Amino acid sequence: MSEASTPGVPTFTGQVDAGALGVTLIHEHVFVRSPELDASMPHPEWDEDALVDRAVGLFQRLHEHGVRTVVDLTVPGLGRDVRTVARVAERVPVSLIAATGWYTADVLPHAIRMNGPGRLVDGPDPLIELFVGDIERGIAGTGIRAGMLKVVSDAEGITPDVERVFTAAAVAHAQTGVPITTHSHAPSRGGLAQQRLLSGLGVRLDRVVIGHSGDSTDLAYLRELADAGSYLGFDRFGMSHVGSDEDRVRMLLALLEAGYGDRIVLSHDAAVFSRVTPPSWRAGTVPQWRMDHLFTTILPRLAREGVDERTIAQLMVDNPRRLLAAERSTDLPRPEHAPPVGWGT
Repeated sequence: MSEASTPGVPTFTGQVDAGALGVTLIHEHVFVRSPELDASMPHPEWDEDALVDRAVGLFQRLHEHGVRTVVDLTVPGLGRDVRTVARVAERVPVSLIAATGWYTADVLPHAIRMNGPGRLVDGPDPLIELFVGDIERGIAGTGIRAGMLKVVSDAEGITPDVERVFTAAAVAHAQTGVPITTHSHAPSRGGLAQQRLLSGLGVRLDRVVIGHSGDSTDLAYLRELADAGSYLGFDRFGMSHVGSDEDRVRMLLALLEAGYGDRIVLSHDAAVFSRVTPPSWRAGTVPQWRMDHLFTTILPRLAREGVDERTIAQLMVDNPRRLLAAERSTDLPRPEHAPPVGWGT
């Protein structure tokens, strides 16, 4: 698909031509919350107006670093609230892209587990209805359409409920062409199981990012993922509590040397506010885990190591653009519904 023919990409503030996405952070979060917990026990660091202002300041600074697009991968299960993020998006020069999916590494909420094809309450799969609706009509009645699908597996592997989320995402991808990104568990080489599952569901692996691949120091594993066609998410720079930037840079340089520059995307997995890892904890424990860390520290380091500007543009502009330009083709598989999965206990 030529750049001239690539379709537009939905953002919080409207459709953007794929060729105008520019420097893109492919895996970030604005506000990660926990609605039930927040309602019963509000977090002392959550001040919506102040945090909206903080986010606006952050994205304005990122724009000064050349960033033009940020993908917010906060999906249901992580407290997605597009209305609050929209307050940020309408005030900043950076395009924000919303995501759909469901964040669970083990089980789904009972209201979903018990509903769907072949389940206690038989009927359409609510996950498919959610994902497709978010992409085609907009999230929660806002008209803000999702431009990415997010799925998760972790140390627990592909549990029945995780498989159900992946299956629903594959159906939504087939219907809409929107790409899929994952949260993977690098120590167990979990991206390979994700690839097997998605490929078996008819998803082309060049439409998939295996997220958190940069947590791995196993070059053979990373090459196997890339050789199958997927993008490798080196998307946790600054996240020192799960791995060192030295290791991330070392593995990135090895992959670039081996010719995998067209299979890698860079980001931080950072947040303006997260109930899981609140701002005060981040500031004291992982102060470099910020959305500007690539630009202040990592990209200059790569330049000193001999990585040229064209390769940096490939990682930060070309690869995200190619991924985010959704393919809506009659050649894509269009299964009618997800195969039933036993609901069990």
